[in-house]
Amino acid sequence: MPKKNYENSTVAELKAIAKEKGIKNISKLKKADLIEALAALDKPAKKEKKAAKKEAVVEEVKVVEEPVVEEVVEEAPAEEVVEEAPAEEVVEEVVEETPAEEEVYFDTPRRSVAFIGSECFPFAKTGGLGDVMYALPKALTKLNCDVKVIMPKYECIKQEYKDKMVYRGSFDMDLCADGRSYYVGIMEYVWDGVVYDFIDNEEFFSGAKPYTTIVDDIPKFCYFGKAALAALNYMDWIPDVIHCHDWQAGLVPVYLRTLFNETPLSRSKVVTTIHNLRFQGVYNIPTIKYWTNLPDYVFNKDALKEGYEDANMLKGGLTYSNAITTVSNTYAQEIQTEFYGEKLDAHLRYHAGKLVGIVNGIDIDIWNTATDALLPANYDITNVLEFKKEDKLALQAELGLDQDENKLMIGLVSRLTDQKGLDLVNAIIPQVMDEFTQIVVLGTGDKVYEESFRNYENQYKGNFAACIQYDEARSHKIYAGADAFLVPSLFEPCGLTQLIAMRYGTVPIVRETGGLKDTVAPYNVHTNEGNGFTFDNYDAGLLLDAINRCKTLYFTNRWCWDEMVQRNMAKDVSWENSAKQYRDLYLELTK
Repeated sequence: MPKKNYENSTVAELKAIAKEKGIKNISKLKKADLIEALAALDKPAKKEKKAAKKEAVVEEVKVVEEPVVEEVVEEAPAEEVVEEAPAEEVVEEVVEETPAEEEVYFDTPRRSVAFIGSECFPFAKTGGLGDVMYALPKALTKLNCDVKVIMPKYECIKQEYKDKMVYRGSFDMDLCADGRSYYVGIMEYVWDGVVYDFIDNEEFFSGAKPYTTIVDDIPKFCYFGKAALAALNYMDWIPDVIHCHDWQAGLVPVYLRTLFNETPLSRSKVVTTIHNLRFQGVYNIPTIKYWTNLPDYVFNKDALKEGYEDANMLKGGLTYSNAITTVSNTYAQEIQTEFYGEKLDAHLRYHAGKLVGIVNGIDIDIWNTATDALLPANYDITNVLEFKKEDKLALQAELGLDQDENKLMIGLVSRLTDQKGLDLVNAIIPQVMDEFTQIVVLGTGDKVYEESFRNYENQYKGNFAACIQYDEARSHKIYAGADAFLVPSLFEPCGLTQLIAMRYGTVPIVRETGGLKDTVAPYNVHTNEGNGFTFDNYDAGLLLDAINRCKTLYFTNRWCWDEMVQRNMAKDVSWENSAKQYRDLYLELTK
């Protein structure tokens, strides 16, 4: 049944259909949750219909062609007939020439967008920025946008990707105040409808990691910002919108409105997205003047200047942008306050008229419990209550924990830093641990937390596992095997881990800040509504209270817990809605 027909059905009718399709614990699911769950189940059915239709076309073509083959056989050898007109090839062409589904998206004017940022999955990734630079362009290509991603060609990019890059050209570019110029090479790679252009310069982008020290990174990204614009000019690809990400691309809007103001690129509008305001690219004015050769007038208190002696690359970018976005509505408001503003709160309040929050999504093709090859047992919303237990038991065995599906397992996948709330977690672990509770930690970071969690592993053998490493495969297993997931951040612009956890049927425990507040509705014991357990003020006691509320529901009312698990899996955490908001912003800027 189409989704629009579900919306016309009553709750009773929807529950009857859900029961027939095998969805469990449906008695208190809301209408919207039922519609999402049923629509999700209908997708495979549509594929089956499409496959059946294709088979019917195949049979029809074969029937038509059979008599033709028989007639030709009388006049020529059979081998020649097979070689000249294989029936399967004709059918494949017929099917590929009718991409009816894609046409649905083309209901708005086409826009070209250049994404400029310092990292992008799978080429180079250190955090959420890399995920956004990959997933958002991919989603925008389905919404009638022509997208090009520009990033550095780091030495640390895997050779398998370098081998697929195609040389697009090169030139020398003036950069420094003394006239010193640098080589700019352009290597291109096309994947999933997105064009990736890599800026090649071994002098700046060699090394084992994308980022090193601020002393080295300032010249590197002064060069990168100008080289990205110069590459667009060189390729004669003038986008409607240039979308810059974080401080590493902060000088792009400044360059565009000064040194590139007389080029065709001046027609482009500029959007700057703040992924994490804590990092801004601040260094002394003489150094940045030398490495950019920017005019003196941009080094004023309303643009690049910060304090008496420093220049702030992100601040300058915000000044010269047509629009500013950040990765959640709550964070957009928080950064205009002194506590969260990282000394830019007054600047952001001044530019509040062009500031908007758009929450991130996740790539639901990668994060898909039904197809995730890294999971011991795959599952979906219809059988999560049965097969998620197998993933828990497998994770317990892998980590040397007591194998007991009835214990509450709490997962934590994070950088081990104060910003992620690890000081709160570290303080309350002795009060959380008991014979019915297990905790699994995965990540690296500050030594104090790495050592502390290792000590807890020794102290609570069988119930505490400290995986002090970055392991993508193990993170998938923790998302699937854990019952609850901790994200108690001091601040969190958006956060992806809570979205992944919900997608995997794992209940989040979060602090009400930034994107965590926007994406996790607190559980209401009276109405049996909500997506997880939350606390407001940054306090260890309040985190402990949230965990205890989580424990109480898990051990005393598993029926309501299981409903929340299914409700979370039905929640739309994809990029589709967010990408539409970005597309609408591009259209508004360029109408």
